Amino acid sequence: MNPIYEPRGKAKEYGDLALNIYTGCPHWCEYCYAPLVLKRKKEDFHNNVEPRTGIVYVTRRQLEHQNITGQTIFLCFTCDPYPTGYDSTPTREIIKLLKEYGNHVQILTKGNGSRDFDLLDKDDWFGVTITGGESREKLHDLSEQLIQAKALYGISTWISFEPVIDAGSVLESLRNGASAVDKVKIGKLNYHKSDINWHDFGIEAEKICKERGINYYIKESLQKEIKQM
Repeated sequence: MNPIYEPRGKAKEYGDLALNIYTGCPHWCEYCYAPLVLKRKKEDFHNNVEPRTGIVYVTRRQLEHQNITGQTIFLCFTCDPYPTGYDSTPTREIIKLLKEYGNHVQILTKGNGSRDFDLLDKDDWFGVTITGGESREKLHDLSEQLIQAKALYGISTWISFEPVIDAGSVLESLRNGASAVDKVKIGKLNYHKSDINWHDFGIEAEKICKERGINYYIKESLQKEIKQM
């Protein structure tokens, strides 16, 4: 097993290299594609969350044998690096290891990654997913993590607005706070039905980003919707 791999397809827009630490994810997102990709039942995937067997050992072995250094590695695609309700010590060990070999990390989470801010620096990226479907309490928690990462530790921060579930809420987040992070990525809901007018949403989202000086990236599937007349 070589846990560090090159993403394909839509995932490639998020990073050149990635690593998945856990076997499942407890968040039960309705739009989650991981069970299908991994050919597992949803109940099994969301109820059985453990670090992949020997994940730290095999990652070290790959780093040594392939001389992987100077890379930014995405954590994670098929799981959350901070699975709520579970011990995230394996994530901390993986970050230490990647940094030891001269790499950086690009974290994306719906959980709480603040315990590991002391390991990160300005060349690392800490990001959260905001779909527009979060409660005010959850949105506040995610925002506070971004503020802490940036203000107290100097970590580069980002927001993944993908998949967009509630267009109005996402546009509000862009207007009210996204300019405080270093970049945002915006993507539509794929493989599921939605009543969102993606063309109009994409136009408005891009307009807000330009007006507020937000460093933004529109994912390809949403770019296609924007270009349609």
